[in-house]
Order: sequence, then C-alpha cells, then structure tokens
Amino acid sequence: MIKRAVFARELGVPIVMHDYLTGGFTANTSLAHYCRDNGLLLHIHRAMHAVIDRQKNHECNR
Repeated sequence: MIKRAVFARELGVPIVMHDYLTGGFTANTSLAHYCRDNGLLLHIHRAMHAVIDRQKNHECNR
C-alpha cells in the first residue's frame, strides 16, 4: 500500500483510499503514518465489513 501511496503522491492525488478490513491494522497504521508525513489525506472505508454483516453465518464471532 505504501507503493501505491507513493505513486498517488507522484501523480498529485490528494486523497488515498484504503479498506480497513482487508488491509489489516498494521497496514492501515503504516499507511496513516506515511500519509500524515507526506501531506496526503487518508480515507479508510470498511466496504468489506458490509459484506460480512450481510452473511448470517460468517463465523467471525465464534
């Protein structure tokens, strides 16, 4: 994800979007530090969360 954020910065993109659930805590933290240090806005969404919530037997709570 850092490589993508670097590429976005080189293109002049002001905002980087990342999925929290699929990325994981460590990746989100690293990306947040990179974006903060390099003047990028980080938008973390949780689209995958909606998919899991729709399934009654997703086995995440067992």
